[in-house]
Amino acid sequence: MTQYAFEFAGLMAVFAVLMVVPGADFVMVVRQSVVHGRRAAVITSFGIGTSLLFHVSYTILGIGLIVSKSLLLFSMLKWAGAAYLLYLGIKALRSGPMELSAIDVQQGAGEARAPSAGRCFLMGFVTNALNPKAVLFFVPLFTAMVSHETPAAVKGVYGLLMAVTLIGWFVGVSMFFTMASVRARFVAWGRWFNKATGMVFIGLGVKLATVQAG
Repeated sequence: MTQYAFEFAGLMAVFAVLMVVPGADFVMVVRQSVVHGRRAAVITSFGIGTSLLFHVSYTILGIGLIVSKSLLLFSMLKWAGAAYLLYLGIKALRSGPMELSAIDVQQGAGEARAPSAGRCFLMGFVTNALNPKAVLFFVPLFTAMVSHETPAAVKGVYGLLMAVTLIGWFVGVSMFFTMASVRARFVAWGRWFNKATGMVFIGLGVKLATVQAG
């Protein structure tokens, strides 16, 4: 058990650093927090965390290695992810200005306009699942830091704890960006917030399109 504890500690040390680096997941949670409120952002966070389990699962099964070495499969995943981010970006750019009363959590007005729980979860899951960088991250990370002698069940526990940690991080992000003072500041930007997040999504999509398989 001691060797697994040290192995997991090393894995988490690397994962924790990369987890807090802003990317498409972070932008998605921030936008959900500001535009749709805490409930939508938290559910989206669970979608992102569940998607991480998806990445860990195919890594353990060895499918991730196949995808990372197959130019065709990797390209299909890459272009699907890029297209989705571009779609989110264009949708954000076309959104109208926000009003403070429309996102007041205490009054509940914002929650009425929020997407359904299923849609929020799916948005988080798809945003993370269609990121081919995850393939390039989990495959070499597990190969380098997790012994091939480590049982699949133990690796699964590693993945579960990583997913819980990721959900916890984004729930924390959701809590911060749904504080009344913080949301009010972003809403004051009105249409500019939508344009800013839209351009970030588009930029991430373009950047993703340039990613090369290892």
